[in-house]
This record gives sequence, structure tokens and C-alpha cells, in this order.
Amino acid sequence: MTGNQDTLVVFTARSPERVIREGGSQSWVLNPVNARQCRWLVCTQNRHNPDYEFSDATEPHGSAFLLGRIDTVMRSREEGAGDRWLIALKEYARIEIADLWDHGRNPVRYASLRQLGIDPEKYEFQPMPQKLEIRSHSGQHSVATSSTILTIAEAKKELAARFGVRPEAVEITIRG
Repeated sequence: MTGNQDTLVVFTARSPERVIREGGSQSWVLNPVNARQCRWLVCTQNRHNPDYEFSDATEPHGSAFLLGRIDTVMRSREEGAGDRWLIALKEYARIEIADLWDHGRNPVRYASLRQLGIDPEKYEFQPMPQKLEIRSHSGQHSVATSSTILTIAEAKKELAARFGVRPEAVEITIRG
């Protein structure tokens, strides 16, 4: 990744409504260190995803449909996501740019808004909803508030309550 690449471009089979409802775009295999250096997310539509149960695509194939200001990159909370990541957004704007996807094989790429020809000043941004919907591939879903992005102390407290121990007894290791 070079220094002028401020944007993640993803090729997703999810609809704009679902990306907004889920708080961002997920479940991506990516390098979170590189992704966290980006300020912007551009979602482009994949209408040819063979997993029709998973896909709810609504926009023209290859078109850019959403521009988001990245809040954070965190592990996906989607069931079965494994080592995949959620690109969580602070705010978003609906966009319509035909055939922006470069037809590359990797569904995640780094670029710059400038090289994509996107001027964020031309769009009216909306804040992300307060609740994030996390849906499994099986269709089951749960709702989590934006407070699910926890500090270590909060995570220890919640885990301690769940397992009936004191927070001091909980140890958390983060490997990156």
C-alpha cells in the first residue's frame, strides 16, 4: 500500500441497505493494519455472486453505490466469519458511478478517491444508524448497539459477568 491510497474499494454482493443496517461492509479478508490507514470506503456491486442466499445485491453490476467515511476496522461479528473484518462507517453517502469496479480478482483493493475521480464534497453524508444488525449466513440475526466496540476494561467486565468471575480474573491477549 502506498501513502496516497486513502480508500478501500470493495466488490460486495450486499445491498446498500444491508451495508448501512450492518454498520459497514463485512466480512472481508484483509490486512487490518493497512485497512486502518484508509479514510474512505467505496462499495461496488457484485451481481454475479453464486451464493444467492447470501446476496441481496440491488445495484448495477460493477457500479459504485456507497461512499463511507471509515470509523474503524474490526473483526466481523457475523456468524462463521472467522478471520474476516468489518469496515465500520461513521457516515455514508449514496453514490451512482457506473462500472467503477476494475474487474480484478481480489474483491478488496486500495486506491485513492482522487484516482477514482470521486470528490466527497459533492455528496451529502448521513450519520450511520445507532444499531448494527449482525446477520449470519443462515439468516438469523441479532442487534448490537454501537457500544459493542468495547474497551479492554469493558470486555473484561462483560466476560467476568458471563462466566461468574471477578474482572481481575479475566486476561485478554491481542495478537496482530
